[in-house]
Amino acid sequence: MEELVELLNRAGRAYYQESREIMSNYEYDALYDELTQLEKELQVTLAGSPTIHVGYEVVSELPKERHESPMLSLDKTKDVEELRAFAGDQNVVMSWKMDGLTIVLTYQGGELTKAVTRGNGEVGEVITGNARVFKNVPLRIPYQGELILRGEAVIGYKDFERINEEIPDADARYKNPRNLCSGSVRQLNSEVTARRNVRFYAFSLVQAEGVDFRNSRAYQLDWLKDQGFEVVEHYVVAPADIEAEVIKFSEKIAQNDFPSDGLVLIYDDIRYGESLGRTAKFPRDSYAFKWADETRETTLQGIEWSPSRTGLINPVAIFDPVELEGTTVSRASVHNISIMEELKLGVGDRIEVYKANMIIPQIARNLTCSGVRDIPRACPVCGGETEIRQEGSAKMLYCTNPRCQAKQIKAYALFVSRDAMNIEGLSEATLEKFIGRGFIQTYDDLFHLDRHREEIQEMEGFGEKSYQNLMESVERARGTTLPRLLYSLGIPGIGVANARVICQETKASAEALPDLTEEELSAVPGVGGVIAKAYVDYFEDETHRQVYRELLGEVHIEQETVDEGGRTLEGTTFVITGSVEHFANRSELKRLIESKGGKVTGSVTSKTSYLINNDAASTSSKNRKAKELGVPILTEEEFLQMLE
Repeated sequence: MEELVELLNRAGRAYYQESREIMSNYEYDALYDELTQLEKELQVTLAGSPTIHVGYEVVSELPKERHESPMLSLDKTKDVEELRAFAGDQNVVMSWKMDGLTIVLTYQGGELTKAVTRGNGEVGEVITGNARVFKNVPLRIPYQGELILRGEAVIGYKDFERINEEIPDADARYKNPRNLCSGSVRQLNSEVTARRNVRFYAFSLVQAEGVDFRNSRAYQLDWLKDQGFEVVEHYVVAPADIEAEVIKFSEKIAQNDFPSDGLVLIYDDIRYGESLGRTAKFPRDSYAFKWADETRETTLQGIEWSPSRTGLINPVAIFDPVELEGTTVSRASVHNISIMEELKLGVGDRIEVYKANMIIPQIARNLTCSGVRDIPRACPVCGGETEIRQEGSAKMLYCTNPRCQAKQIKAYALFVSRDAMNIEGLSEATLEKFIGRGFIQTYDDLFHLDRHREEIQEMEGFGEKSYQNLMESVERARGTTLPRLLYSLGIPGIGVANARVICQETKASAEALPDLTEEELSAVPGVGGVIAKAYVDYFEDETHRQVYRELLGEVHIEQETVDEGGRTLEGTTFVITGSVEHFANRSELKRLIESKGGKVTGSVTSKTSYLINNDAASTSSKNRKAKELGVPILTEEEFLQMLE
């Protein structure tokens, strides 16, 4: 039991707080069920057991707030018969159990006044500013009393895939929609949240005085829908129809865009449900059903090792194709060597595979356990030497060759991307072909692709027109700005915004940029010690300095457009929050401020000159902070008048 408690808590911390996985959902559920059975048999529950602790402590810098009543977990089963036994002779409301982040919303006088995450069930994080930019949360509703409701914030699979595709570094991509949603909802900058297309589905009404809900949970959800909320799909189900309704839900999963890990049942009769009370961990009026994963036995044919830009080589299991949940699957990510060792995974083993949440292929267990062997000593792309590194609790395989083609492909993809040098016509696939043929060995080779004109025109997908378009794009890229050039180098931690602020604040020339010190960089707003060190470490490498010098010989640095005759905001710092009316988005307003010599930061501090917020009466954290510090709050209209 002690071993299970330690292992399950470690897995929970990794999943909920660190957005990574050290075991599959299938393994976690099996171990959790084993611990539950042991506690039942021995009538002993150890301190720290995940069966008595709800969630995990929050670790972000967001403000904390205690919930008025604890948010409990639901008791769960994978057996439809147990659902029937739970229902007894009562009708139940059946709905999706969404796999996102639970949020509590509070409305007063028809206005959204507060949003708090579930946190550890007793204390959550205040994310009101972020909730205001969810795609479908109403900011105003007809009901004027105090309304408190709960729901799930989720990001759909299509947005999950789109966001991951926009991240050049494969290692930085999110593992699943829940991890992405958790990070998006808890952002310190709500502008990032807004870009993520987070949606909110109401699933429970906590408080709304003065409304007759006809003693029905289903009626509560319908009332919330009338108030403008998108509510979770739900049906009132008689006890005799539970199995048929579970089957109907399961048949819809493949068409759903949102992640779901099961169903929730709650008694429709509110008074009856409330009369049952609760246990230390579970309410007695509701029950969760988790999908009994459909598994298939197959044979492992091999492990495909896939290198990435940082050198991490990810193992992917390749097995004989099987039908799972209506589709054919033949591969599943194994994540790292530690998981391979836990599964004792060897080529030729008989394995059971399933789809986590009926969507993502995973290995459930290994039936023959022949053991891990043949971990490649050479990188499958460049042939360079590999090494196994211990990172936390997991063993990872890395390519040690700094000039590995796989690393170069990802680095070059960043270099030519829109926010960097913006060379159109060079996809990762095209870069891979060019690198493979030796056309590109350093960044400056991109500006001399004309040396390979005939070979390029003869390549599949290229002709005279495609070649000319590429060359025109290359020539346009020669005219660039210093922030774009700095960002294109792919220095760890230096994104588009950091590159711009470093160039603006230090006022370093192109030639002097590599010589900035940690002290100079740490003084730049938004650049801390970690980023400053990464920057200095990058340019201490003479190879990197040589690459940079060669690039300066290929490009001409243009000054970013600034209205020199109207730098009326010089020395002024702004924070922007809430929606905008006179601009396409907040980024456009930010660009205007910067063109007038001002700065825009993400949080209100004693150095902030003005907070721009059209809702000056808002009780958001930024407004409260501004009032505490005496920072003036401007509407857009007042800001524009100030410019005039």
